[in-house]
Amino acid sequence: MAFSRPAPLREELARALPDRPFEVAFWDGSTLPATNGSSLTTFRVKSPTALAHALRAPGQLGLGRAYVSGALDVDDIDAAIDVLDTWKPPALDTSAKLKLAAAALRSTGFIAPPKPPQAELVPQGRRHSIERDKAAVRHHYDVSNEYFSLFLDDTMTYSCAIFSRGAKTLEEAQWTKRELVCTKLGLKAGERVLDVGCGWGAFAIHAAKEHGVHVTGITLSEPQAQEARKRAEAAGVSDQIEIKVMDWRELDAEPFDAISSIGMVEHVGSGNIDNYVAALYDFLKPGGRLLNHGIGRLRWNDPEAGPFSERYVFPDGAPLHVSRILQAVEKSGLEPTHVEGFRTDYAETLKHWADRFDANLPRAIELGGEERVRVWRLYLRTARRGFETGFLSVFQVLATRPS
Repeated sequence: MAFSRPAPLREELARALPDRPFEVAFWDGSTLPATNGSSLTTFRVKSPTALAHALRAPGQLGLGRAYVSGALDVDDIDAAIDVLDTWKPPALDTSAKLKLAAAALRSTGFIAPPKPPQAELVPQGRRHSIERDKAAVRHHYDVSNEYFSLFLDDTMTYSCAIFSRGAKTLEEAQWTKRELVCTKLGLKAGERVLDVGCGWGAFAIHAAKEHGVHVTGITLSEPQAQEARKRAEAAGVSDQIEIKVMDWRELDAEPFDAISSIGMVEHVGSGNIDNYVAALYDFLKPGGRLLNHGIGRLRWNDPEAGPFSERYVFPDGAPLHVSRILQAVEKSGLEPTHVEGFRTDYAETLKHWADRFDANLPRAIELGGEERVRVWRLYLRTARRGFETGFLSVFQVLATRPS
């Protein structure tokens, strides 16, 4: 295929963006240099397909598709995120936008509209129905257990670690988090605990081993459940732990003394949060305790999630404001007793995860493919930036069912 020359787009970009702290390199070897004399990063348009993606879905989704497919690349992801966070592009009127689109069309020549990357998921069915939630969660988690082991700690704890209480390593910080949840719940030997969204069983194993409780864990991922059972057996607590593959709406069990919901509420959604907390109320004995640990948005004017995260990272994921969680807690009849935020701890956790993931890129590509690895390298960094800049935080909300 003979590619067209990018000159029309390059010239139009130069007019539309007169102040550029970055360089743009095109597939024919030509460049649009930075205007400040020192480029902070280089965006590489490696083929006209990148422009075709942007034209087909203008905005974040089209650029995301171009990046995931490999048609658009950057030489330094962290520097590129810095640029996008700090650079203030000029406002473009309708005329300028049309000129850019026309220039992009002239630069691509004739090219068939590209298909979305294979790593993209468009959820089907009613939002937050049981079947759609299962598909969304499995899209994120069912890569392989080994894939997640490339960046998580030895216990496979996939939620915010706590460094602010003296931990020096990721392993120490995750132990601190799990023990803090047990302490807040006031677990006593022989009690029955429900772990909603139990993952690979890290909290269930910790609670059983360190506090002598019996734990029922539920997850939507069969590979997670299989690994959790193996880990419980290796830890010598398989007789205290039961792992089930089911949605929280499918659980039928006797009331529990305590419930942990760690990194689960983000998948529930604003339309289901009241039903979710009401169900947890019903799962508790009178006097029972609930610890909800989840990501929350801090700014009211920001959307729940952008289109890139919706299609590639956490389909249907919805970080809610902590006030919305508390409202659901109060509406259910539970009494909130303590709220604590760990924003900077999650930023530090994501730094450790990103560094570990980058140290294992060849194996990650073997397991998940290049598209998914590109998604995850970007996701781990943009998530960290969200916690650093005050877009996101993570909160532990402790509540009790009145006696």
